[in-house]
Amino acid sequence: MKTIAQQLNVKEFPFEIKDKNGNIIYRENFNGTWSRGEYIPNSLGEETYSEDSNGFWYKRKFDSNGEEIYYENSNGYIEDSRPKSCEGKVVEIDGKKYKLTEV
Repeated sequence: MKTIAQQLNVKEFPFEIKDKNGNIIYRENFNGTWSRGEYIPNSLGEETYSEDSNGFWYKRKFDSNGEEIYYENSNGYIEDSRPKSCEGKVVEIDGKKYKLTEV
């Protein structure tokens, strides 16, 4: 399968495609290797997903302050600091069990 640059008969490298915010969403080198990324719309460059021609990928999630709270990659590495809900957990108080409900 041809790469984007090969399909367009591009001769100058690196070949890049940017989104409306100036983030590089596709980059290809002269040897046909490429990478692509996805970003949070209207963000300060927080890349949420990336993959390359070697099969490596990663995905990330951010909180409302722009801090990374989740990372996972194709090698099986996961870092997860997302807030956890107690919804559905059971606690026991004075011998009685209660199921928690988030409000």
